[in-house]
Amino acid sequence: MRAAATTEPGRLWIIGTVVALLVVAFGAVTAWEVSDRAAAADDVVSRSQPLSADAASIYRSLADADTAAASGFLAGAQEPRDVRLRYESDIATASRLLVKAAANTTGASDSGRSIAALNEQLPVYNGLIEQARANNRQGFPVGGAYLRYANEQMTSRLLPAAQKLYEAETGRLYDDYDQAETWPYAALAVGLVALGGLYWAQRRHYRRTNRVFNHGLVAAGAASVVILLWLVAGHAVAAADLSTSRSHGQESLKVLNDARISSLQARANENLTLVARGAVLTKDGKDDKYDADYKAEMKDLVAKIDSAGKLADDSSGRTPVEDARRSVTEWQQRHATARATDIHGDYDDALRQVIGASGSTGQSFDGVDAALEKAIGHEQREFTRAASDGKGALTGLPLGAAVLAVLGAAAAGVGVSRRLAEYR
Repeated sequence: MRAAATTEPGRLWIIGTVVALLVVAFGAVTAWEVSDRAAAADDVVSRSQPLSADAASIYRSLADADTAAASGFLAGAQEPRDVRLRYESDIATASRLLVKAAANTTGASDSGRSIAALNEQLPVYNGLIEQARANNRQGFPVGGAYLRYANEQMTSRLLPAAQKLYEAETGRLYDDYDQAETWPYAALAVGLVALGGLYWAQRRHYRRTNRVFNHGLVAAGAASVVILLWLVAGHAVAAADLSTSRSHGQESLKVLNDARISSLQARANENLTLVARGAVLTKDGKDDKYDADYKAEMKDLVAKIDSAGKLADDSSGRTPVEDARRSVTEWQQRHATARATDIHGDYDDALRQVIGASGSTGQSFDGVDAALEKAIGHEQREFTRAASDGKGALTGLPLGAAVLAVLGAAAAGVGVSRRLAEYR
């Protein structure tokens, strides 16, 4: 190298080699970093978010099963068929999604431990519910004790485990978001170095030969500029779309799922208030425990619906949230009436106001649940559209950068070789 650097042909050969290697390195680093970001974006769309949604569905199914069990118990010895089918569907859905989650999770992870706890406790809970049903059909008061114990297992073991699973999967989703949105700084740095080297080589060529352009070096520079602009524009668009899917899709989904779970837990506590008939009190012994829990869940529900309304960015997202808010207000009013009726000793009328066919709190709850389900469906579509657009913005960039880099390096080599040929 020292010997070659003493002659102009040798220096040209060194310059051509270094410039070509810089262009190739630029393409290689770009392809590597963009492939990494594209894989993370693909995980957001096809793996992380679906798993997070499944974890939320597991939580919702368990909470809904608990609500359906309490509703069926209140209906008396002859449990309504639709309530029974709803409970069975919820348990089947939770079981199926647990199998799916286990297939995508290692046993040593937080998610794996949560799944193991859920698989262990779910059959126990189901057995307690069957005991409660069997005793209720025979008119034995102990059925209520079984139901309350089953609810305790649900709230103290199953739902916390489901919550941990949901948080773990959502954390993985946000990690993939962060990875996909991180700028490819190494590729940008190498690209600027390559362009700087090409500019210096072209300027040196002009000063030593008085020739304005070397076509090969110009072609290599053009290829490098195209790669750099494509990299900046593609990643900027991808990051913007992924950010939109995160702020206007995933964040809304998280709040709406939390709101739906709060409504289910509030409904279960409302039903258990009538099942227990004041047998379970708060720690201070002043209030009915289940009624106090109902009020706490409803407070959370109102706050989450308010948050969902702020996050909704179009009428299709705001309308179902407003419907849910109206149904919550109606539910609270009807609950207050039913609770007053129960306190004054008219249990049968209070029962009708809670699970009756018309004008009941159950109808209001169904309205809340249906509105939230509609809002979740809309936000899920918004997420999928924006995240898929973000993923698509990076399509073709790794291969395109590699091809352009090879062509640019070849052009630089041809340009320098023509200059070298003049010395023969």
